[in-house]
Amino acid sequence: MDTGMVTECFRDKTILITGSTGFLGKLLLEKILRVQPDVKKIYLLVRAPDAASAEQRIICQVLGKDLFNTLREKHGLSGFQELIKEKIVSLAGDVGTRDFGLDSSRMEDLCEEIDIIIHGAATTSFYERYDVALATNALGAQYGCEFAKKCPNLKLLLHVSTAFVAGTQEGLLLEKALQMGEALRPGYHLDIEAELQLVEKVKTELTAAKSGSSDQYVKTTMKELGLKRASHFGWPNVYTFTKAMGEMLLEQKREDLPVVIIRPTMVTSTYQDPFPGWIEGARTIDALIVAYDEQAFPCFLGDLKDTMDAVPADMVVNVTLVAGAVHWNEKGQVIYHVSLALQNPLSGYVFEDACWDYFSIHPRVLENGKPLQNRRPYLFKKLVYFRAYLTLMYKLPLEMLHAVSLLFRGLFSQYYQKHNRRYTFLMLLVKVYAPYAFFKGCFDDTNLTRLREEVKMVSNDASLFNFDPKSMDWHQYLLNIHVPAVLKYGRKKKGSV
Repeated sequence: MDTGMVTECFRDKTILITGSTGFLGKLLLEKILRVQPDVKKIYLLVRAPDAASAEQRIICQVLGKDLFNTLREKHGLSGFQELIKEKIVSLAGDVGTRDFGLDSSRMEDLCEEIDIIIHGAATTSFYERYDVALATNALGAQYGCEFAKKCPNLKLLLHVSTAFVAGTQEGLLLEKALQMGEALRPGYHLDIEAELQLVEKVKTELTAAKSGSSDQYVKTTMKELGLKRASHFGWPNVYTFTKAMGEMLLEQKREDLPVVIIRPTMVTSTYQDPFPGWIEGARTIDALIVAYDEQAFPCFLGDLKDTMDAVPADMVVNVTLVAGAVHWNEKGQVIYHVSLALQNPLSGYVFEDACWDYFSIHPRVLENGKPLQNRRPYLFKKLVYFRAYLTLMYKLPLEMLHAVSLLFRGLFSQYYQKHNRRYTFLMLLVKVYAPYAFFKGCFDDTNLTRLREEVKMVSNDASLFNFDPKSMDWHQYLLNIHVPAVLKYGRKKKGSV
């Protein structure tokens, strides 16, 4: 299959995309419009109270981004606006409700049109409310599957998941389906219906006691419940836990639907397409770059010999579209781990060296005009030692300073608050990063390798849908593309997890 055959799959087709306001969703939309402007129609389902609000959200949060500058330059501003008017339809709905919250007549008309569903809607926060994560990540997958079954002309359901539905298991992790009820913790059975009932029970109790409870208390309680239940069944956070549930529900409900599941590892900024270095927010490992930039941590957790399993976002998009073309109208389910670690691993040494090199070439300057000294953080190889160090060296002195400040009527309050925020941010990074700091799993990429070989064999223009791990140098990518991208696009949301 050559690249022309991939783009032809989307010609004169009608596509429904959920999650278009998300990072990968925007990239998928931009790529389809750029490589196949003769797509018939693209429906974008977004959470909004009405059609006008949905359209405004798409304009502001999606089409107005720098990501679409290449398209604007290609078509000219008026041509771009005409393309959007002709091809894009905003839909107000909610993936966490049956039929996506659409009224029956609208849903029936839509189902008749749809050829492809790209289900990418998700809440990716590791600290999301359990009720919200369940509705979006778990039930959203089920409702997406049910919706797909109502589309008589459906040729493909593309479901975007995450490789870390495998949690923190060790060894070779296969590209295989998750079975209903299969928990990661040995001897435990995951009953999704029981989890939904538990959430409703806790929400009812919180509502009954709301007269004495703040909204923040309710929010925190639901977040803690999610972390507790995830840990109980063997997952490190509520995001991967509920995404795993979503895959289980999809596997149970899909029957003979043509389904492709895309499981990327840690997604980073674009490598090439539509231009190098586009990203939104500071994602998991990117928060380390932001902290490194501010020299916010003198030490951290991990082993530089370990592999950091990351993949540029445009490669994820390319795999998604190529896999969709290869498995077009093919009954059954295929799963792809979008991982580069087996073919082109990124070691902690390379990551740390790239950060050091970047900030040595581009030194930071303090408010007083003096350069901020570049220091390599010390890495602890055991969490217990790391926590003990932080408590002795930072938390105890901070609390002593706080006590003295109170005695002297807040004399050191600003200094205390500044450094306490830095300490809190560091602990937040630890909470996110710790389960993966010593990750010993390795994602099987057999299906991905076959896909790459199939496209490469007959194509002289593989760069249009490049996902060859050997095509990139991690140090050069981090130094010249990813680190500056994080500092440009991600600093507004630094510490985002």
